[in-house]
Amino acid sequence: MSGTFWQFQNVAMEPKPVQQPHPPIWFGARQAPALRRAVQHGDGWMGAGSSSTADFIEQYGLLRRFLDESQRDPATFTISKRVYLAVDNDRQRAERRLREWFGIRYRSAAMGSQCAIWGSTAECTDKLADLVRAGAQHLLLNPMFDDMEHLELLAQEVMPQL
Repeated sequence: MSGTFWQFQNVAMEPKPVQQPHPPIWFGARQAPALRRAVQHGDGWMGAGSSSTADFIEQYGLLRRFLDESQRDPATFTISKRVYLAVDNDRQRAERRLREWFGIRYRSAAMGSQCAIWGSTAECTDKLADLVRAGAQHLLLNPMFDDMEHLELLAQEVMPQL
């Protein structure tokens, strides 16, 4: 095999995937052309963590339209959403900490307030349930701080409610 930037001869690709014909391929996309490509070539879609719930709902609407237009069974296409999360009963502290994280990682503290879910356990559970009701079948939860505490809290109190 050869291309513009590479040349391979007698190269094996190991280990082979267990799934046949291949592992599911999920696309991340925000804009209509990319969402359409996800439907044409993928097995699923993950809404960006840096997009709000409102953005996810709008993008999911487009995705469903593209699934219908392509006469593709929605049951064969997984819908997911990455969620930046800050669970803390002190809502102001949760927002402050997630804004600090976004300020360091993305150089935009405001982005944290615009796209993340934060607040009390009950508030975060309600907001995550909104995503599930909007069509998310899978959630990739990305805690902003206190990872182990978040994992225990999510496993014991949040996920059973979803």
